[in-house]
Amino acid sequence: MSSGGSVYWGRKEAAESKGVKGIAVVFAWVSIHEKHLQNYLDFYSSLGWNSLVARADFLNVYYPERAMSLAFILLNELLEELKNRTCPVVFVSFSGSSKACMYKVFQIIQETGECRINPERQLIRNCVCGQIYDSGPVDFANDLNAKFALHPSIRKIPGPSKLVSWIAKGFASSLDGLYLTGFESQRAEYWQTLYSSVDLDAPYLILCSEKDDLAPYPVIRNFAQCLQDLGADIDIVKWNGSPHLEHYKHYPIQYRAAVAGFLDKATSVYSHRICKLGEMNGMHDEISELIYGLQKAAVNSNQSFRRVALGPSDHFFLPSSAKYYNSKESGSLEDEQSDRPTSLPVQPSINAHSVLGQILFDACVPKNIEGWDVRFSGSCKGQPFSSARRHSPFLGIRCSRRSRL
Repeated sequence: MSSGGSVYWGRKEAAESKGVKGIAVVFAWVSIHEKHLQNYLDFYSSLGWNSLVARADFLNVYYPERAMSLAFILLNELLEELKNRTCPVVFVSFSGSSKACMYKVFQIIQETGECRINPERQLIRNCVCGQIYDSGPVDFANDLNAKFALHPSIRKIPGPSKLVSWIAKGFASSLDGLYLTGFESQRAEYWQTLYSSVDLDAPYLILCSEKDDLAPYPVIRNFAQCLQDLGADIDIVKWNGSPHLEHYKHYPIQYRAAVAGFLDKATSVYSHRICKLGEMNGMHDEISELIYGLQKAAVNSNQSFRRVALGPSDHFFLPSSAKYYNSKESGSLEDEQSDRPTSLPVQPSINAHSVLGQILFDACVPKNIEGWDVRFSGSCKGQPFSSARRHSPFLGIRCSRRSRL
C-alpha cells in the first residue's frame, strides 16, 4: 500500500530551545505549491513554532486507505517528538487537505470504534489545543475535483491549455463516476468526522474569503454554524478580495495578527488543560492511597480476628467440666481446674427437637421448663445443683435416662 504522501519537518529546533512554543502540524495537498507552502512554514517559524508537514497525494480524496496510511505515519512522527517533551500542538489545514489526510487523523486519535483507551493517542489528544482552516474545509462535490486537477496558473492561460483543461475535467469526471456510490458515503463520513473533532475541546480559527470559488463562503459559514451549535469556540476571519489560498498574500498584516493571537490562545488552552490534568492525577493518587489504607486496615483486622479465634496461646476462661465429688480434695482440685484456661473443643451436637432427638430422648421434649420444681440432693459451692447447672455449659454430663432404642 502506498503511503499516500510524504511527512517531513519544515522546521525543527531542539525541544529544549527557549524559542520553541509548540508544533504546528501542517496538512497540505496538491492545491498548494511547494514554494507557496514554504512561506507559511517560515511564518510559523517566526512565531516560534516548529512545523511538521503532511503533504498528501491527489488520489487520497478517492482512496481513504491512502489517507489513513499517511495519517499513521504522521502520528508516529509526532508521537516520537511528544514523548521527549510535551508541548502545544495546533493542526493547520490548507484547502482540501482536510479530506486528503486530516480527518483520518481525527478518527485515529479519537479512537473511533474502540472501547479501550490508548495512552499514546491520549497523549496526542492532550496536546492538541487548536485547529486552523485556511481556505477550507472544502466540500468535494460535482465538478469541484476538476478544478483541483489543474494548477490555477494553467487554467488562466488561454489557447491550447484549454485542451489540457478538458482532459483534466474528463479525468476527474471519470473518477467521480467510478466512485460515485462510495464517494457519497465517504463525503458523509468526512463531514461527520470534522464535526466530531469538537470532542478535542480545542478552539477553531477559520480564514476565508467571499471571492474563494473552491471553498465558497456559504459552505464555510454552514460548517462554522454547526460547530457553534455543538459548543465549539470559533473565530472566523473573512476577507472580500482574496482568492483561494491567497489570504496571506493579500492581507499579510491581518493574517499574521489573527494567527498569532490564535496561537497565544491555543497555548493558554494547553496550559489550563495540563494544570487540570495534574490536579486530576493528584486527586487520583490521594484516592488510591486512601483505598490502599482501607484495604491494609481490613487485612490487618482479618488477621487479628483469625489470631484470636485460632491462635494456640489464646484461651477462654470457662468453668471446668469435670465431675463433682463430695471430698475436699476433689473440691480443691476442681477449684484449680476452674481457674485454669481451657480450650473448647468443637463437638458435634444433637438437637433434642429434631427427629433423631425425639427418638433418642423421648417422643416429646418440652421447650419451656420454667416454674418446674426440680430438686437435687447435691450442691456446688453453696448453690443448688440446678442453679449451677444453668450457669455452666452442658459438657460431659451423662443423662441417666435411657433411650427407647
